[in-house]
Amino acid sequence: MLYQYIKSLHLIFVVTWFAGLFYIPRLFIYHIEAWQKPSPDKEILSEQLKLMTKRLWYIITWPSAILCTLFAIWLLILMPAWLQQPWMHVKLAFVALLFVYHFKCHQIFQQLQRDEVKYTSKFMRIWNEVATLILFAVVFLVILKNAFNWIYGVIGIFVLALLLMLGIRLYKRIRDKNPNA
Repeated sequence: MLYQYIKSLHLIFVVTWFAGLFYIPRLFIYHIEAWQKPSPDKEILSEQLKLMTKRLWYIITWPSAILCTLFAIWLLILMPAWLQQPWMHVKLAFVALLFVYHFKCHQIFQQLQRDEVKYTSKFMRIWNEVATLILFAVVFLVILKNAFNWIYGVIGIFVLALLLMLGIRLYKRIRDKNPNA
């Protein structure tokens, strides 16, 4: 019974962690685009976006990442045999990539808090999709486990990435035609 509670808590914090990781790059995009506006709009928007990102990052995203990880470790303590399974090794590699993504988002967050704009909004739109790719990979690994067909899985991730890139290009064309979209 304890296992079910720990697994539930782990999944809840996976969801909230990803919610933060999905939303923070959107706020980065708005922050970067605010810097292209004239004064005083630029300063007003920038200060509001700094506050929003700070609250999201420190109240939702970081605590969720920590709690998700703690409950995951607890699950592995309860189910140590998982560490012998190849799918878990691959999942943990994707989790490591997720932490790399998280730490890079933290670096970008800190730069924007200091009014250092080093990336374009186009880059951030693409960057925003990295968490989506990791989420797809992890969910399929966890659900399919040993039945996971690696060739189809890899092809599927590349097709998803291609579709996401095409979606970004289509959205840019729509925005260029209608700036209010």
